[in-house]
Amino acid sequence: MKKTHNKSNGISLDAIRLEGFKDPKRADYAMKLALKEFETDNDVDALLDTLRLVAQAHGGLTELARKTAISRQALHQALSPEGNPRLRTFQSVLGSLGLRMSFKRVHQQATVH
Repeated sequence: MKKTHNKSNGISLDAIRLEGFKDPKRADYAMKLALKEFETDNDVDALLDTLRLVAQAHGGLTELARKTAISRQALHQALSPEGNPRLRTFQSVLGSLGLRMSFKRVHQQATVH
């Protein structure tokens, strides 16, 4: 008997997220949530994944490259799971999506002497 592999014709999770991120409010919420999670777990991959999907939902990497004056290939590499974008690249991408980065003090626990 010949084995057959049934492939799902379903929609990928990324495709669903991509469609949802076309709504600016959802994209903004997703970025805030990804940043909040990053503050707790330092998962750069998850943060870059969300940023990449938001960028794709708002015109794609070609449009983003035009807005940031960074090559499409460089953006693709920077936002990939293996990416490690420079701060300037990250700042340009955020700015072109109408976002900005901010910093806040980490609350340190008082030491007992």
